[in-house]
Amino acid sequence: MEIEETLLPGVGIRYEMRTRSGRVLVVVAHRDGNAQLGGYRLDDPDVVTDQIDLRADEARALADLLGAARVTQRFADLSREVPGLESARLAIAPGSPYDGRTLGDTRARTRTSCSVVAIVRGDDVVPAPGPEHALHAGDILVAIGAGSGLEQLAALVERGWTPTVQAMGGLT
Repeated sequence: MEIEETLLPGVGIRYEMRTRSGRVLVVVAHRDGNAQLGGYRLDDPDVVTDQIDLRADEARALADLLGAARVTQRFADLSREVPGLESARLAIAPGSPYDGRTLGDTRARTRTSCSVVAIVRGDDVVPAPGPEHALHAGDILVAIGAGSGLEQLAALVERGWTPTVQAMGGLT
């Protein structure tokens, strides 16, 4: 049986396999330990029939149950690929100073040295969003950078660019 692996920068790894009956199953293993399981229709592999979201503890329990050697090894490999580079999923909360503004307004890269590599809005994903991309409460920013920069970015989208955020090590 063949399992196709696709690296999702800033997110994790997508695994896809086809069962003997022809059914396509997908597992998206997120870097934060959470996972999504999905199934597709036999007659139309582009139509999702099921999606199950698992918290990190649930994903670990399921992996233990099924045998997780392959997934565990791949995550270990990922963490060694780029030492010092981490990822985070940061929510734009209601009341964020950037709710209704653009990604460019955050000046995230200049202020935190982090890059927003995708924006997740509901079931939609915008890969490599430009500075003109509007942000809304409920959006999830997928960002990569150093741990300290990701902490600054989290504070930035929560409170805006404040002296406290700047004191965390940001530029201007």
